[in-house]
This record gives sequence, structure tokens and C-alpha cells, in this order.
Amino acid sequence: MSHRGSACKGVVAAGHPLTAAAGAEILRQGGNAFDAAIAAVMTAWVTESVLTSAGGGGFLLAHTRQGENCLFDFFSQTPQSNQLSRAPDFYPIHANFGDTVQEFHIGLGSIAVPGTVAGLLHVHERLGRLPLAAIAEPAIHHAQQGVTVNPFLAYVYELLEPILTASDAAKAMYTHQGQLLKAGDTLHMPDFAQTLKLIVEKGAAFFYEGAIAQQIDQDCRAAGGYLTLADLQQYRVIERQPLSLSYRDATFLTNPPPSSGGTLIGFALKLLEQLEAAQMAPGSDRHLAGLSQVMALTNAARRDGFDRCLYDSQVATAFLSQAHLQPYQTTLAHRVNRLGSTTHVSVIDEAGNAASVTTSNGEGSSYVIPQTGIMLNNMLGEEDLHPNGFHQWGENQRISSMMAPTMILRDGQPQLVLGSGGSNRIRTAILQVIANVVDFGLPLEAAIAAPRIHWERGTLHLEPADTLPLDALANLPDTTAVIPWQQQNMYFGGVHAVGVDDQGALHGAGDARRGGAVAFAS
Repeated sequence: MSHRGSACKGVVAAGHPLTAAAGAEILRQGGNAFDAAIAAVMTAWVTESVLTSAGGGGFLLAHTRQGENCLFDFFSQTPQSNQLSRAPDFYPIHANFGDTVQEFHIGLGSIAVPGTVAGLLHVHERLGRLPLAAIAEPAIHHAQQGVTVNPFLAYVYELLEPILTASDAAKAMYTHQGQLLKAGDTLHMPDFAQTLKLIVEKGAAFFYEGAIAQQIDQDCRAAGGYLTLADLQQYRVIERQPLSLSYRDATFLTNPPPSSGGTLIGFALKLLEQLEAAQMAPGSDRHLAGLSQVMALTNAARRDGFDRCLYDSQVATAFLSQAHLQPYQTTLAHRVNRLGSTTHVSVIDEAGNAASVTTSNGEGSSYVIPQTGIMLNNMLGEEDLHPNGFHQWGENQRISSMMAPTMILRDGQPQLVLGSGGSNRIRTAILQVIANVVDFGLPLEAAIAAPRIHWERGTLHLEPADTLPLDALANLPDTTAVIPWQQQNMYFGGVHAVGVDDQGALHGAGDARRGGAVAFAS
């Protein structure tokens, strides 16, 4: 983490030093926060490929200097039909995190309609300042010249080896002489560099209507995928009003329904607000007990009709109403008193514009569009995104996501801009960082570096700390097992955040769990 005076042009936090540097360079050239965010995401398609891709989806939460707040939804869409004349190309792989193993499904039958290309170009048209060619230049440069694989990405490649070696096209990118790329090797993406040049020149239609779309349609028809040319042609970016609620003395903005992550974070914050932060120390028995029970109760509330009502227009209002919150707040007080792959970019510029953008390729489907260097997503193969079961998704609708680009505003100005990767751990990672900053006043770097916990399905996962109150936590209601991890891990998310401190200086912090970095534009 670094601090700079308020006179700098802006600050970018992201999942790779080159990603952050690309955004900072655009700020130096006179671009605004939205230009910088677009440049950083495009660069991440190269520097953090497999975590994000032009074949994935995402969300960008924008706060303009004029006070406008908008959530740009360009997440993946389900196809218009879930019926195939043959069995779908859809099969499981396992990612071994060391202390836990997670199953994902890949293949052509796991691909949902991608939205990132349409999304970034839409945001640029609405809020951008610099020409798109200038914004895309860092990504094109790195794709042509190659990027050195760092230890974090080498670890990710090992986790996802079954995906990166499942097709010849994926092997061509991610292996060398039959071996998976390792730290110090160079990843080259020349096909993608050319594809990105054409997208800049010809616009989103080149991806969604032309030869690329036709190739996807042809390959899916031939080998068991759901996507069709019509699915791609009809994809649209949606502008939504962000979910907004008060927390302590600040305003919390995040991703609204039909995505679920933001609303669930909001619910957890309203529970956490009942606990007196001044009476707890970060990482204490009482603090961890409170957090774990907030997570458990939020999951219980989610099962109580929330998932079934995600597409109702008033679901967030009802879910966050005091009448619905009250029994869970009462339960929390009683209990506590008894005691893939995703990446994120955060940007604030000197004018007060702010962008929080989370994008994901899932873990990737292993299908690479021929001659493009673009691996498409596996969003139909993510269990977290389909609680009703695979192949049971509603046709032609936005997939609900845990991704939750978030901002904390004070007096209408961005104080904290953050988000995270981490699948179902996104919401608990963001929740804990917000609490560390707002409740405990921790510096941003310390707030992100602090050990995290995650409660899910009766199991409490804990990152290592100086002391672990295992005996106390093992007896918490609804907790059947406590798993202490041996080291901090990307499993617990990757929160990259920027903000404005009490003196008005811009600051930022990247999460070491996911190779995070910060860059300032002077």
C-alpha cells in the first residue's frame, strides 16, 4: 500500500502490477476513472487471464463527479433455450486449494452469453473521455510482447490445470513443451492482440454479430453447447440503480438484484450494525463469533425465499426491511452474548469520479474461440450461480452473481471503493474489509491484510492468526466444523480497494491473496 497527496491524478488498485499500471497510465494521459478502469480490465484479460477474459462477464459501479451513481450490468446471460438435441458437453473438474477441494463444470455446455466486451464499450460511450484505441493500447502491447507469469498466477494455473489442458487451443496458450507455464515463463497472446485491435476498430458488433459469433454458434451446435448466434446478437448491457443503504454514518452502494451478492452483504451489514464495535477488538473471540454468526444468519435468510424471489422487482426492499431483519437481529444478539475465479479493479481520479469493477470468466470453459485467443466462460457450470441445479436455469435472463462492486460514500463523496474475487467468498471478504475500515478504523492495507473467516454449510474456515479461539468457535450454533487454514489463500477472496483518507489524500491497497497491486498517477 502507498499514500500520495491529494494533488495526484488518481489511484488504481488491481490484481496485478501491470493491470494497475495500465489504469494509472491512462489517468496520466488525461483519462478519467472510467477510462482507467476500462484500460485496467482489458489489460487484466492478458495479465490475469483465466481469472478474467473478454469471454466472461462483470459489473461496473460508477460514481461521477456530478453525483450520479449507476451500476452497469454486463454479466453473463443464460441462452434462450436449455434444450439440446444431444447431451451437452459438460463435465466436472476439481480445483485443490490445499485445505479444501472445489468442483466446477466445464465444456461447451457450461458457456453462458459473455458480456464484458459489450459492457466496457458501453461504459466508454457513456462516461469515457479518451479514444478507445488509446485505452486499449496497454492490453494490446502486453498481449503482443508477452507477460511474465508471476508466482500467484502460476499457482492459479496449477489449480486450473484440468481446464487449461482440456483443449488443444488452451494448451497452446498455457503450456510450453508439454508442461504448464510456471513462474518466470512468458505468456504470449498474439491472437488476442489482433482480436482486440479489431474490436476497437469495429465495435462490439464485431464480437456479437460477425465471424466470432458465427464461429461460436457453429462450434456449439456441433459439439453440445447451448449458445446460438441469436443469443449473442440480442445481448444488451443493463444500467441499474445501485442498491443503497446506510451503515453506521456512511452510505453503502453496491450491486442490486437480480445479482445476490450485494443484497446479502447489505443484509449482513445491517446485522453487524447491531454489534457494538467499540466493545470488540479486531480478531477477538467476540468479533469472530459475531462475524461467523452474521454469515450463518445471512445464509439462513437467503434460504428463506430470497433465491426464489431474485427476479421480483421488490425483493431487495422486502429482504432488507426492518420487519424481515428483526428476528435475525434478535437471534444474533442472543447468540453473540452467549459467547474462481474473479478479479477486481478500483479507481478514484482527482475530480472525484470513482469506478468499482468486478469481472470474471468463472474458471473458464476450456473452449477457446479459434484464432482469437479468447477462452469463453463456464458460468453455466458454477454451482454457486445455480442453486436450483445445473441445466435448470431460466432461459434468456441475467445469471445472479455474488460479484458485488461496492462503494462507501460520506457526504456524497467516495470514501472507499472496493470489490473482490472469490466466488461465494466475495460477500464475506467485502463485509470484513468494510467492517475493518468503518467499525475499527484500520488503515486500508491492514484492513485487507487482516485474517479472514468464512462460514458456509456449517463449516467455519479461518485464516491463520496469532491466536485462534477454536474452542469457543467450535461451540457456536449452526457450526459443525472449524477448519484452520495453514496460510492465507485466494479462497478467501481478493479485495483491491482505493479510497480517500481523513486528510483528503488518495490511498489504495491490493490484496496479496490474489497478487494485488496499487498504482498512482502523478
